[in-house]
Amino acid sequence: MELSIVDLSPVPRGGTATEAYENTVETAKQAEKLGYSRFWVAEHHGMADTLAGTTPEVLLGRLAGETESIRLGSGAVLLNHYSPFKVAEQFGALDALAPGRIDAGLGRANGSPAADRALGTDRYVENPDEDHAEKIEAVVNHLYDQYPGGHPYGKLQIPSSSEGPPTPWVLGSSPSSAALAGKLGLRYCFAAFIRPQFATQAFEEYRSQFTPSKLAGSVEEPKGVVAVNAVCAPTDEEAARQRAVAEASFQRLQRGVVGTRPTVEEAIDELGGVPEPTPATLDDGEWPRAISGSPETLAGLLAQLSDRVGVDELMIQHVVDDHETGLRSHELLAEGIGLNPRVRV
Repeated sequence: MELSIVDLSPVPRGGTATEAYENTVETAKQAEKLGYSRFWVAEHHGMADTLAGTTPEVLLGRLAGETESIRLGSGAVLLNHYSPFKVAEQFGALDALAPGRIDAGLGRANGSPAADRALGTDRYVENPDEDHAEKIEAVVNHLYDQYPGGHPYGKLQIPSSSEGPPTPWVLGSSPSSAALAGKLGLRYCFAAFIRPQFATQAFEEYRSQFTPSKLAGSVEEPKGVVAVNAVCAPTDEEAARQRAVAEASFQRLQRGVVGTRPTVEEAIDELGGVPEPTPATLDDGEWPRAISGSPETLAGLLAQLSDRVGVDELMIQHVVDDHETGLRSHELLAEGIGLNPRVRV
């Protein structure tokens, strides 16, 4: 099993974006050392006091200079806000900075009405999926220089390395995004930490709709990753205690409180107690929004979930109390899965 990480650059309590980015850099360097396959950074808008991950294309440039071998990417760049050509230029430049190890994770999402207006985004596109497909194809065609000479964009050039263009991925949290990825013949990553109830259906849709494509960057067979919220600690009980932060954060979100993160103690108080440890074996059809456990327990849980959707790579996202807890979780999980640490030469 391969493991990867998506990082949201949470701002430490009383801290700034500077500290958030420093933590993201440290997490990426640790992930590379531990043997994680890829490290993606997210894009959220209008919540920079709590989530500093607003511009993955900028942060990835820093990460390119701080790492040597781990794949780097966006989880995701929100394509509905931008020009495909500009996105392609950004990722072409990233490829030149980190040759052969850039993933262009392409997604779409609306934020608050104010943030969308500030970004110049139309929230009411008549057919957003069709528009999204066209934009994904345009990014790929720019990156791979696939526009013919007679096309209006045929003479536009994108920065590049000699190692090949960035790898395109379609990201989403619904069966419709899975179907789109399948029809385009591209790699697909499903965000199960957002809508776990659709994970199995999404991958079924992805495979049923998958068609090998002439689109550059496509794959011959379905290639998927599932992203899950998971925290690891020395014992199941301690991991459940740490998971309280994610559980309480979701409850706050359901109440309309966006972008806040309680301490462990606040979370336990809001939940009325420490959550029960995630059982070592999940029932058929059971897919919790967040899971936790010791290295052994969590390795077994991740194997169950990966088998359920038929993928061999999982991407870890977590909502934890502090940066040190997150680093320790990644370290213990790497041990539990048996990742091969990278040795710098």
